[in-house]
Amino acid sequence: MCGIVGYVGRQRAASILLEGLKRLEYRGYDSAGLAVLQPGGLALVKSVGRVAALSKLAAARKLTGTTGICHTRWATHGGVTEANAHPHLSSDGRIVLVHNGVIENYIAIKKFLLTKGYTFTSETDTEVLCNLIAYHYAKETAPAAAQAAGVNPQPSESSRFLTSVRKTLLHVEGTYGIAVLCTECPGEMVAARKGSPLILGVGDQENLIASDVSALVSRTQSVVYLKDGELVHLTAGGFALSTLDLADVSPVIDKVTWDVNDAEMGAHAHFMEKEIFEQPTALENAMRGRFSADGSSANFGGLNLTPADFRTIDRFVFTSCGTGWHACLVAEHLIERFARIPVEVDYASEFRYRNAPLDRDALFFVISQSGETIDTLAALREAKRKGYKCMAICNVVGSTIAREADGGIYQHAGPEIGVASTKAFTSQLLISAMFALYVARMRDLSFAEGIEYVNGLKAVPDLARRVLEQAPHIKEIASRYSKYNDFLFLGRLSLFPIALEGALKLKEISYIHAEGYPAAEMKHGPIALISPECPSVFFVPKGELFNKVISSMQEIKARKGLIIAIAPDCVELPEGLADDVITIPDCHEAALPVLATIPVQLLSYYIACARGCDVDKPRNLAKSVTVE
Repeated sequence: MCGIVGYVGRQRAASILLEGLKRLEYRGYDSAGLAVLQPGGLALVKSVGRVAALSKLAAARKLTGTTGICHTRWATHGGVTEANAHPHLSSDGRIVLVHNGVIENYIAIKKFLLTKGYTFTSETDTEVLCNLIAYHYAKETAPAAAQAAGVNPQPSESSRFLTSVRKTLLHVEGTYGIAVLCTECPGEMVAARKGSPLILGVGDQENLIASDVSALVSRTQSVVYLKDGELVHLTAGGFALSTLDLADVSPVIDKVTWDVNDAEMGAHAHFMEKEIFEQPTALENAMRGRFSADGSSANFGGLNLTPADFRTIDRFVFTSCGTGWHACLVAEHLIERFARIPVEVDYASEFRYRNAPLDRDALFFVISQSGETIDTLAALREAKRKGYKCMAICNVVGSTIAREADGGIYQHAGPEIGVASTKAFTSQLLISAMFALYVARMRDLSFAEGIEYVNGLKAVPDLARRVLEQAPHIKEIASRYSKYNDFLFLGRLSLFPIALEGALKLKEISYIHAEGYPAAEMKHGPIALISPECPSVFFVPKGELFNKVISSMQEIKARKGLIIAIAPDCVELPEGLADDVITIPDCHEAALPVLATIPVQLLSYYIACARGCDVDKPRNLAKSVTVE
């Protein structure tokens, strides 16, 4: 959620920090701040609102220091105020800190620190952490008399600084990603993580820290993904990595495979629009090199399980949050439909707490675009604790979930900046369809059926381009429906999760109340909502369910409800039944959820634009949810 950027180097830190913060704006935030170690002392600038406001304040200060930290805050402890914004400064003026995460025992620590004379100006748990580091830093100073006698000589300021952070973190409970400066240690920074992502950027005579790789790629492509319980001590000339229990760590330096241009909007009005139109390429990348030589199955190199291992599996458990959970529901349908293996889908946020009975030979899958979603990570760790193998479908190489899973599948969708997921979601759907094929070919799916399935998936990128050609038509429909404040999305089988996803997209970016339902469930309650002021979006299938869905649409029409139909171009709707129709190309059953998703993405996007909403930064939302 919140964003961290830190810099130690030879250049002026303020402009580098602010550039990094701008690249993290998509994560969601309500205030921002930065701290720079100046030649004459610490400069601290904070502001409620956008990074642009902070930039103006920083420019007025004429900051020249070459070491600094900055932060965008998404409020947890305390309201949206300048006092609660990060960075926080200890009451003795020695320690300044930015923090992502939640310190669960901050109240007890605060009571202790108050007895030691430390004071507080904010409502945050972060200021407590800052003052606790200052307390341990002060304790590291040897008494003057002992020092004069040559007994227990005073450690270096640098050593005191690192030790004070280490001792503090041994006393805190909860999650953190922190970057810390000490006013008595210019040119140095200490950073640490537990449960909240933090990445070291290794540059030429400069080193950086950030909560997201997108803040680093304009300076370096060389990164180290910190693991839980690790600290890093940074200077311009180098860094040292260690653990809380004083063990040295040999860093593994990874190369980022995309550059800063991949995270630019280009000619598009919003990142969400750009990423909707990038979907054909993202889908091609998801499939590249992943079909068998005979064209009858899929191949995945990172699952680390043999076909014989898969033959022993009697159930899959898929878990995720938000949009990823909808991808899990599609995976459930496709795996059960084609591989005939039972699938259970669980909210990651609920899995750890409900102690569900599980089959002995179950295989777990978690889905997370960022690879850092805290609830999904907790579910993965709980499953591993119980002795289950855990796979991940993830878009970020080197992320925590990617590292901790026993195997998995990278999406290769490229950076997704818009808060509302688009290309990452359809990539997850396509990979789920490929995995269903992979398992089905080990069971009962014939060679000929496999060939047909693979050809159907290979056609998806070009079919997606045909759907995107309808963008002007969908925009015109959106302009007529943008005045409504309630929507229903209705679909069946694999299109029911797409109804849920369509409703979520509309809620996320346009703030319109919307609900997704199985179409047949409409008459079991939701039909009470039907009126001329509540449009319905229907996903119309071909085949045996066509007449069933048409019947549900007629029930809506009889009650003067408006209907937008999304239907394959091979079916013919009764004249006048739908007020507006969006067609998608006829396709293989496994590809249908992917193609049906794109129209509702465009519809939601254009409705939000017509209502004047901030599409890329919707209120109260963050791209990656890294706190419970």
